[in-house]
Amino acid sequence: MRKIQLPDEAIRPVMGPLNEHFRTLEKHLGIKIYSRGTDIFLEGEPEPIERAERILAQLTRMSTRGHPIEPMDILAMIRILEADPSEDLEAYFSRYRVRASGKRTVYPKSYNQKRYIEAIRTHDLVFSIGPAGTGKTFLAMALAVEALLQRDVSRLILTRPAVEAGERLGFLPGTMLEKVNPYLRPLYDALYYLMEFERVEHLHQKGVIEVAPLAFMRGRTLNDAFIILDEAQNTTSEQMKMFLTRIGFNSKAVVTGDITQVDLPEGQVSGLREAVEVLGRLEGIAFIYFEPTDVVRHPLVKIIVEAYEDYEARHPRRRRPPTTQPESGAEP
Repeated sequence: MRKIQLPDEAIRPVMGPLNEHFRTLEKHLGIKIYSRGTDIFLEGEPEPIERAERILAQLTRMSTRGHPIEPMDILAMIRILEADPSEDLEAYFSRYRVRASGKRTVYPKSYNQKRYIEAIRTHDLVFSIGPAGTGKTFLAMALAVEALLQRDVSRLILTRPAVEAGERLGFLPGTMLEKVNPYLRPLYDALYYLMEFERVEHLHQKGVIEVAPLAFMRGRTLNDAFIILDEAQNTTSEQMKMFLTRIGFNSKAVVTGDITQVDLPEGQVSGLREAVEVLGRLEGIAFIYFEPTDVVRHPLVKIIVEAYEDYEARHPRRRRPPTTQPESGAEP
């Protein structure tokens, strides 16, 4: 058994509501945690006890600096130390944090998320490919907001292909912008989480933040901008080429997508899949691939993703054709 003492002001945030954070550590590290006032007792094998002590120390630092602690932060630290037991958690969270705004500070919650942040910061064009819930769009959005607030770019351009799924746009009421707005809503959701609603609306009205269907990008040159193309698996080959050739000077582009969820008509080639084959070995372009283990949404999302992968492995006729990943030299 090992005993540690936490500052009085940190004990409640570190323990979590109804000791939720302690229960998470117990479950994933196979230890027991007891508390008496500010004294914390750890019981178990030496290695997981060492990890728990380091995690509690980092949580204490976060709490005393005013950073709210969420359950996913605990899981992230467990994952980080599983991948590299020698990782310095304080240095990790300091180096890879993204200051999206005064409202939010974002941290990578898996090894691939860390690589993703590194890739976006060091490359002008990044492709992120993987299942839902792995943070592809959210992290790109956080880095875009950070770049805008630091004045590294002068505008954000967020776009998606408006693929018809079940309803034809022509039969929906309203103007064209009103018809495509539901396709763009997830981008607004991420923005409103990262920034105050009033500020987003103000920047949107000034044209500093633009959220538009992919078709609206045709014929433009996008200079001094952070550009995100979301749901890129639903682009056609022509649309993808059109988008990639819009990138101008002092611009950064991130392309996100899940190649297992293509909504294009049968027989039509996904622009994202083709881009991997065409660009996958070119220098200066980064490709980051996420796995089900990177899912950072509700724990059920990870279970659902893995269940579908298992089902598709047992029913190959239902599985979509695989996409060839570029050689390791193409990755950052």
